[in-house]
Amino acid sequence: MPFLGQDWRSPGWRWIKTEDGWKRCDSFSPELEDESSQLNNISHTVILTDDDDEEEIYRTEDCEFAAKKRKKDHFRNKSKSQCFYREKWIYVHKESTRERHGYCTLGEAFNRLDFSSAIQDIRRFNYVVKLLQLIAKSQLTSLSGAAQKNYFNILDKIVRKVLEDQHNPRLIKDLLQDLSSTLCILIRGVGKSVLVGNINIWICRLETILTWQQQLKNLQMNKQVNNGLTLSDLPLHMLNNILYRFSDGWDIITLGQVTPTLYMLSEDRQLWKKLCQYHFAEKQFCRHLILSEKGHIDWKLMYFALQKCYPIKEQYGDTLHFCRHCSILFWKDYHLALLFKDTGHPCTANDPDTCFMPVSPQHFIDLFKF
Repeated sequence: MPFLGQDWRSPGWRWIKTEDGWKRCDSFSPELEDESSQLNNISHTVILTDDDDEEEIYRTEDCEFAAKKRKKDHFRNKSKSQCFYREKWIYVHKESTRERHGYCTLGEAFNRLDFSSAIQDIRRFNYVVKLLQLIAKSQLTSLSGAAQKNYFNILDKIVRKVLEDQHNPRLIKDLLQDLSSTLCILIRGVGKSVLVGNINIWICRLETILTWQQQLKNLQMNKQVNNGLTLSDLPLHMLNNILYRFSDGWDIITLGQVTPTLYMLSEDRQLWKKLCQYHFAEKQFCRHLILSEKGHIDWKLMYFALQKCYPIKEQYGDTLHFCRHCSILFWKDYHLALLFKDTGHPCTANDPDTCFMPVSPQHFIDLFKF
């Protein structure tokens, strides 16, 4: 019995890939129609060969196949070979339904969310770097080929940004160190592990990482020339208040190397005690007690000893958010939220703010573990 209309088994619409995503193509371009008409006109043309002047007649089916191939090649050449989205949100679905087939992977989320613009925001920079570091340690082989290429493109932008503005070089050095160690293991175990692409591509990427590491090693901080008020001009209680705002011990040590006064303040036992109490529990203190020569607890050494055994609390200026009502992962724009009550995604909840939860870098990876 013939079908009276289109159903789910029909070919459907024609779609083309553009910079803004996939778009429906209702009709072909005039150029393609001209090419198609030219190909159809020669469906029964006679072509003479050079060898024995035998006549060879092309069948209509061959020309139709050639016309379709020309159209396909035309759309492929018009579209870019690689297209990355710049979306603020993505729907996280973990199973197939009648309305939606498939599920969202880590690579798809990494491609579709706008991480390239996020690294330009000082509030999101550390968050993206930490996420890249976690992916480098354990999830690099789970990314698709396009996601891996996007990963290294974003990493290239991060390195260029650090070399230009000279901010956060230590974070990038740790990221590159973890990434190079992972690549060395994967390249040595070719055949045992999954590497998307030719092995020469990965060797080239490893060489690029080594070049970045050398550039960061040779990075010279430009001395700022400022005739106005400097950090040394602030009173001691304000400098001490600044040190107490830090949540990373390495930042305290780095700031203490600026002036002798800051070094004296950075060695304060009470400062390191507060830092240990912020990151770790009292039960963890008892297992790793370190005493100084005078018999007092060396809180500074305690902090770095505990850091090797237990994870520290992470602080970020801005993170991705997850809506429990809509199952949507999104970047929240606080300016638009204050001015226009924009939630950052098309939320249908009555009180959207109660449904939002910040997503740490590790939580982002755990969302896509099935």
